Amino acid sequence: MSRLFQPIDLGALRLSNRIIVAPMCQYSAVDGSATDWHMIHLGHLALSGAGLLVIEATAVSPEGRITPGDLGLYTDAHEEALARVVAAIRAHSPIRIAIQLSHAGRKGSSHVPWAGGAQIRSNEPSGWSTLAPSALPHAEGEEAPRALDAAGLAKVRDDFVAATRRAHRLGLDGIELHAAHGYLLHQFLSPLANRRDDAYGGGLAARMRFPLEVFEAVRAAWPADRPLWARVSATDWVPGGWDVDDTVAFGKALRARGGDAIHVSTGGVSPLQAIKPAPGFQVPFARRIKADVGLPTIAVGLISDARHAEEIVAAGDADAVALARGMLYDPRWPWHAAAQLGAQVAAPPQYWRSAPREHKDLYRDASFGQR
Repeated sequence: MSRLFQPIDLGALRLSNRIIVAPMCQYSAVDGSATDWHMIHLGHLALSGAGLLVIEATAVSPEGRITPGDLGLYTDAHEEALARVVAAIRAHSPIRIAIQLSHAGRKGSSHVPWAGGAQIRSNEPSGWSTLAPSALPHAEGEEAPRALDAAGLAKVRDDFVAATRRAHRLGLDGIELHAAHGYLLHQFLSPLANRRDDAYGGGLAARMRFPLEVFEAVRAAWPADRPLWARVSATDWVPGGWDVDDTVAFGKALRARGGDAIHVSTGGVSPLQAIKPAPGFQVPFARRIKADVGLPTIAVGLISDARHAEEIVAAGDADAVALARGMLYDPRWPWHAAAQLGAQVAAPPQYWRSAPREHKDLYRDASFGQR
């Protein structure tokens, strides 16, 4: 039996297989609210046959957005708009749904990628003043962020908690806390972005303090029977930056605070990063973290071939794999992987007749039973 298509438990949540649709920013919200684009985008990914769909990085405050087009979960209007999308998915798919809660920190107030992605200065239309651990810009020539003071730190924690309560009211199955890719929580972790001289800066324990405080606050506000995990960057790819040893320490601290998994990515905190991407280039980090931390571990990063994904899980390098761009390119990737690996996958009955003759037993019904 294919290991990729065996169930996995994230805390008390059972996934039907080990394929995860990674959170992918769409930059298509209107004033933070989900639109028809999200209905179409998330709706078709919900029919993919993956075990889990993670909604894109969702800002916990206006200043926590990456771009003006980011999804938010900090007003009633946001909650209502996303509830419509979630209800449609629930009506037609058995997929589990999680959300990635995020704060962009100093990488906020940016143009959408297809408009160049450059910073929007705070005095320009659609721009705002960004926040960070220290008043250090992300890139040379950018406007410096404001360093968070005690009141600002408390507000960020409260914003994460408020968004968590909204996620609970939406009936979502899990929360992924975004502590990767150079966004606010990662900025606190990395010595490249955190130059504070108070209790939240300096040594490793101090740099981990605020992300762990946020995690604890979210864990306290989120039902104990629903999983909470973090996405991390295992390395900054910059000498003197955050590295895999630091990530192991952070992972152990998350586990001690009730973390149910860890999603391993890399990079994002510095434009000086020297990454040499190749298929599965981040898997060695996942392997190390899985071995040393002991949490269910999700690998991501140029995993696009079904047999490669199967090998990663079968070898114990990770417990699950997440796909982002590969899933956009092929929204039925899990169907094709199941056909390759001799497995079955959940599919809506409207599509059962689509199976090639040689894979006539490919599909299962919405309750994961044999059709």
